[in-house]
Amino acid sequence: MFGVVRIEMCSNSALDDRSILLVEDDDVFRGRLAQALRNRGFSVSEAADLTGASSSIQKQIFKFAVVDLRLPGGSGLEIVRELGESDGRTHTIVLTGFGSIATALAALRLGAADYLTKPATIEQICSALIPRRQALSNEVTALVESVPSAARLLGIHRRSLQRKLAKFPSRR
Repeated sequence: MFGVVRIEMCSNSALDDRSILLVEDDDVFRGRLAQALRNRGFSVSEAADLTGASSSIQKQIFKFAVVDLRLPGGSGLEIVRELGESDGRTHTIVLTGFGSIATALAALRLGAADYLTKPATIEQICSALIPRRQALSNEVTALVESVPSAARLLGIHRRSLQRKLAKFPSRR
């Protein structure tokens, strides 16, 4: 039998580098979101506009970024582009109150990993920060108590799952 391992979303064990760039022009929202991310162990750098965000990107490489789409003096898509050009590995989320299919596609083409519309909860933002494969692994690990229940959850036969698991021995 496999034991249950509970992993809290956005916990220190889920992510190695916890640096995040938060670009939001609404001071109150930015402050609250920054504090919530700090409470979850992130090292947050804040920017209110394109100039501040560009300055931060030149000083540091960020593992994560949450970027508002509409900013004073331009579009958050410029920041998404700049993050992609500076390192290319920044896991970027575009957050907007003015969502559209066109801007969502543009953000994803520029390298954004996700596109969320406001109002978004900290839990939604936090789960978007964890790469999809990691999030799915965490959910399955947290929900599964045995091979039969895992097989039901995945929609495959128990023996098929046992054969697949046998290919990857436990690291205990």
